[in-house]
Amino acid sequence: MKKIILALIVLLGYAVAFSQTADKLFLTVYNQDLALIREVRNLDFKKGIFEIKFKDVASRIDPTSVHFKALKFPDQVAILEQNYQFDLVSSEKILEKYIDKTIQLVTKQDKDYKGELLSYDGGGLTLKESNGAIRIISRAEIRDIFFPALPEGLITRPTLLWQLDSDISGKQDAEVSYLTSGINWHAEYVAVADKDDKNIELSGWVSIDNRSGATYNNAKLKLIAGDIHRVRDELRRSYAMDGIAMASKEAAPFEEKAFFEYHLYTLTRPATVKDKEIKQLTLFPNTMVKAQKIFTYDGARDGKKVRVNLEFMNSQKDGLGIPLPKGKVRVYKVDTDKSQEFVGEDLIDHTPRDEKVRIYVGNAFDIVGERIQTDYKRISDDVQKYSYQITLRNHKEQKVEVVVIEHLSYGGEWEIISSNYDYVKKDAFTIEFKISLEKDSEKKLNYTVQYVR
Repeated sequence: MKKIILALIVLLGYAVAFSQTADKLFLTVYNQDLALIREVRNLDFKKGIFEIKFKDVASRIDPTSVHFKALKFPDQVAILEQNYQFDLVSSEKILEKYIDKTIQLVTKQDKDYKGELLSYDGGGLTLKESNGAIRIISRAEIRDIFFPALPEGLITRPTLLWQLDSDISGKQDAEVSYLTSGINWHAEYVAVADKDDKNIELSGWVSIDNRSGATYNNAKLKLIAGDIHRVRDELRRSYAMDGIAMASKEAAPFEEKAFFEYHLYTLTRPATVKDKEIKQLTLFPNTMVKAQKIFTYDGARDGKKVRVNLEFMNSQKDGLGIPLPKGKVRVYKVDTDKSQEFVGEDLIDHTPRDEKVRIYVGNAFDIVGERIQTDYKRISDDVQKYSYQITLRNHKEQKVEVVVIEHLSYGGEWEIISSNYDYVKKDAFTIEFKISLEKDSEKKLNYTVQYVR
């Protein structure tokens, strides 16, 4: 009887990512740990009841989402059963299947042992030899394990199996689609601010992180940006980065269009997305966008820190005007020696055309804020007054403007009854003051708010 040598290396074929073998392959990736796989394969149909096995599917497939269809004669093929087989080969699975059966061991000292496998664990294997003796061999001493054959029921890769009742025979195109987790994408942006922080050179990338257990060769790739609703039965898993594949600078960009209530980005060329790989593709080429640097002080939230923000309109007039998927924006600034230095990063949400984007870069070193409550008066059970003083100090060598943000959240109706600066009401509970400070100067904002319940 032919023997199969088992050592750890025997199972390497199981660990290596396999490739899709579809004649036509379509991959749509969502930014919520989800992808839709649709592929067309030329399969051999038989008249009557028969089985078709469909290998090379993602190991993290949702088997309840599978759809099978004979493309040319769909009304002549009935699906009787649909099965997802995932009892994959591993050293532990083979040992489990060989309990009470005969195996052979070879130690590092070239000693052979043969017997009935009684048990196994992390420490060793217990054999019952032909003379009835019981022998325990340490796993650390085992070099090879011999099995007569691969146990029945174990497979080397996840497999879909259909039992079909067909009125046709011969080679026919069939389409299979399914959802899988373990694959995700997100956008990343690089913004390079000019000398005066009035323009940024913005470029966009998409990163596709594939942990689905399958490689998708020459797929028609689409990305969907938006917040689709999903029913989740289990917690998400997290994965470490195994490798990064970056597309070349000459790669064709994506074509964008509105799709349902989301946005669809279609790569204009086929792409291969390998398993355990992060692939980066150009979303749009470098674009000059008008921007402005804005200092904001929210004393109730930030203490003495004054935030530095870069703000731009996502409009064609200002140099952009395309839907921006949510993602991380990394900001750099050109130094006097023409080098680019990293100055901060922020996350942006999905941003439609003609909407404002504000990037929180960091906190200003040379601008300081201070907020104190200077007075409180209880006029009656329903009327109360609060007075605040906000001090701003500019230690820079140039003039700046700081937007002071105040939150009126005590409750009831409010009214600013005194203030030494004009304010703008942003919403029911927020007001803003714009205060200009000359270089190396200090200003104080004083205001009183009255609440009526």
